[in-house]
Amino acid sequence: MALDQESSVWNRFSLALGAALMMAGAVGAAAPLPRIELNAGMHRIDAEVAATDEARMTGLMRRSAMEETRGMVFVYERPGSHCMWMKNTQLPLSVAFLDEAGVILNIEDMEPETEDSHCSARPARYALEMNRGWFKRRGIKPGMRISGLPAPR
Repeated sequence: MALDQESSVWNRFSLALGAALMMAGAVGAAAPLPRIELNAGMHRIDAEVAATDEARMTGLMRRSAMEETRGMVFVYERPGSHCMWMKNTQLPLSVAFLDEAGVILNIEDMEPETEDSHCSARPARYALEMNRGWFKRRGIKPGMRISGLPAPR
């Protein structure tokens, strides 16, 4: 094969390999989670929705900051005794466990980078994570209701 032909074949191969690697990276990249607007009384929450096993397992891991009005709602397939932990999570968070009607069962404060379990006091259908102290600063307590929650799948 002539040098020019060999160089041309190599260039086409390099381009094809590069395109394949870029597409593989795009397929493997996590898609952003859907977002929903929730309300705690007059307080608006812009929440990411973690409704799959993978999204619930990952949660807010490896994030270093979150806006004050942002959070993540975990949607479980059925009510149960659900627990959260903070492994690989850099943010101090508070979690509110909610029943099927969105009523807050209990609120727990969680320390970053720990494996302590924080569990629902009774069977919960949802958990809502916010920056630590968000619920307390707004006077939001167990027995109050979060509205706008997504329907479980």
